[in-house]
Order: sequence, then structure tokens, then C-alpha cells
Amino acid sequence: MSGSDWPLLRGNMGANFPTNFAEALDHRLFWDSVRFTLVYTVITTVLLIGLGLGLALLVQESTAWKGFLRTAFLLPSALGLASASLLFYVLYSPIAGPFAGLMESWGVTFLGTPDGALWSTVFLIVWRYAGFYMLLLLVGLQGIPEDIYEAARIDGASRWQIFRDITVPLLRPTFALTTVMCVTGSLLAFDQFYILTKGGPDNSTMTVVQLIYNIAFQGQNNLGVAAALSVIILLALVVINVVQLRAFRRPEEA
Repeated sequence: MSGSDWPLLRGNMGANFPTNFAEALDHRLFWDSVRFTLVYTVITTVLLIGLGLGLALLVQESTAWKGFLRTAFLLPSALGLASASLLFYVLYSPIAGPFAGLMESWGVTFLGTPDGALWSTVFLIVWRYAGFYMLLLLVGLQGIPEDIYEAARIDGASRWQIFRDITVPLLRPTFALTTVMCVTGSLLAFDQFYILTKGGPDNSTMTVVQLIYNIAFQGQNNLGVAAALSVIILLALVVINVVQLRAFRRPEEA
């Protein structure tokens, strides 16, 4: 399909490689969508991995509140992303949302500006996925032998030294897994932006996957160009994932 002239309603009209790829790269929103998707990916990855690690460290110790905290942090992950996006769409509504009065009095909207739309969506994703990444990192933390920590304490290591020199290095495989999952999921973001912003305002929150959808089913109705853009994104994801996995290799494995 990516190498064929394939309108949505007329089917395969014959090969036209590499025209689709050239049209995909020359699309007026392509580079803007790539830039926005990369910015969104960096923000969400840093926040989710950082917050997930913080929550995992918080619930790692045996306390009376451990079970409650784990359940509370993980509970949003049980909600589907589309359902969560619809929930936050109502919360952010300047008409029916619970903050409508404040937004009217302050003259602001959550989704009415490019920055507001970005950070409102980031807040949704952090709320939805922080508990999930907490769980993954908690499994990694529990896989570190307690004997190593005991030996470090006996040698007089501080909590910061233990975290920096023991916890972080031994979490390298878990960091590799969570980072690959987070980066891949963020680069393929679609549901949350389609429901919350539709790519607006003024195409400022258009992701590459949403651009693929728009090219295929809205406006151009061109499955060939959309498929070509999908292939480009697939190749980019392969390269990015390979780079990430190599970056997280242990020095002796390099």
C-alpha cells in the first residue's frame, strides 16, 4: 500500500513508489507533528520514569499504608486510555466541567492554548500511567538483594550513595524496559490527543499518528501516503529502540 496509488474510496490504482514517501515528507504538517511528538515524548518519559521511581521507592518499605498506597497509585491504570481521556475532557470543559467557574473568572482554558493543551494532556497521561511504571520499577527494586544494601550500610554509605551507586546501576535492565515502553507509547500517541484536542488549537498538538489518521480518513483520504508515513515511523521506532537498548547496556556488555 505504501508503494501504491491507493485512494480511500477507489482502491489500488497501481504502483507509484516513491511518490507516497515524498508526499509524506513534504506534507505541510509533517515536521511540525514530528517536533511536537518528540517534545511530548521527552516530557512524558522524564515525568513517568521519575515519578514511577519515586512512587516505587515510597511503597517499597513495609508500612501500614503500603497496600493502600500501591492500590491507590495503581488504580488509574485499570481505566482504559480512551475512557480516561473522555473523563478528563469533561473535567477540562469550560462549560460543564467542575473548574468552569474558575476558568471563566480567570479567563483561561485548559485546552484553548498550545501550552495548555500539551500540559493538560501530559497531566492525564501521568495520572493514568504513573502507577503502572511504579509497579514495573517496584519489581526491579525488589529484585535487588538486600545483602548488598546491608553491606553498604555497614561500610557507612549514606542513603544517597546507596541510591546512586547501588539502586540506579542495578535497575539498569528495568530502566531499559520502562524507557523503551514509555518512548514507544509516547511516539505513537493518538487516543488522548484525538479525544482532548483533535490536534488543536491550530494543529499545535498534532502527533504523527494523528497525522497518519487525518491523511488516511480526513482531508486527503489517501491510504497510500498514510501507509508510507506509517512505514517511516516504523523505521524511526526501530532505530530509536535500538539506540535506547544500546545505551542501557552494562559497560561489560558494550
